[in-house]
Amino acid sequence: MTPPDPTADGDRLRLGVVVPSSNTTVEPEFAVWTPAATSIHAARMGLVDVTVEALDAMAADAVAAAERLAHAEVDAVAYACTTGSLLHGHGFDAELEADLAEVTDAPAVATALSVQRLLDALDATRIAVATPYVAELNDREREYLTDAGYDVVALDGRGIERNTDIGRLTPRDALEQATALLDAVEGSPGAVDALFVSCTNYPTLAAVDELTEVPTVTSNLATLWDLCRVSGLDAGFLPGDLPEPTESVE
Repeated sequence: MTPPDPTADGDRLRLGVVVPSSNTTVEPEFAVWTPAATSIHAARMGLVDVTVEALDAMAADAVAAAERLAHAEVDAVAYACTTGSLLHGHGFDAELEADLAEVTDAPAVATALSVQRLLDALDATRIAVATPYVAELNDREREYLTDAGYDVVALDGRGIERNTDIGRLTPRDALEQATALLDAVEGSPGAVDALFVSCTNYPTLAAVDELTEVPTVTSNLATLWDLCRVSGLDAGFLPGDLPEPTESVE
């Protein structure tokens, strides 16, 4: 028996994502981890290597990419790049959300702010951070999170520059990196309130339920959770023990 098509009546929630051109993870992860009556639509900004210079150049194409997504009449849109949305510090992230919302005529989120919203909803202040990035980007991320009021107890990066190489990592890689990091900080005074695994091109969602030592936030998990908040989608499909997103979350 053929199951009914939940989109047959056209009543489908369209989520837009603006991603680096070399990102190979956001679309498949979001497609797997969203309800059948939700569709994912992507627009791409040029990026090959994950460096400060390349991310800076990529940002100039964000609005044009979002304008193309507007043609699909998306119900909400995400700037789905962690370092791309935190590179210029606080203020730039909020401007990205405002600019994308304006050109798409839809609510917009940026991953860096989505991560903050989820960490705040979890009441997390002391965090451990695992990334695939090179040292310069790790420094930028630590600075951004510290300026946001978090105590970055430990940060571990894999030192990968080529974005397609990041996309070739697996949820098992994320689990092993995160587990080693948590083991290293276990004896720290107060330990940590949450673990953050950074990068929207780092496949992580399948590992979240295995990371049970502390609440776990990943870039894609936070971005999807935040898209639920602004679109009204029930977040019960997401992995992890997450608070229900509400429009009042800032």
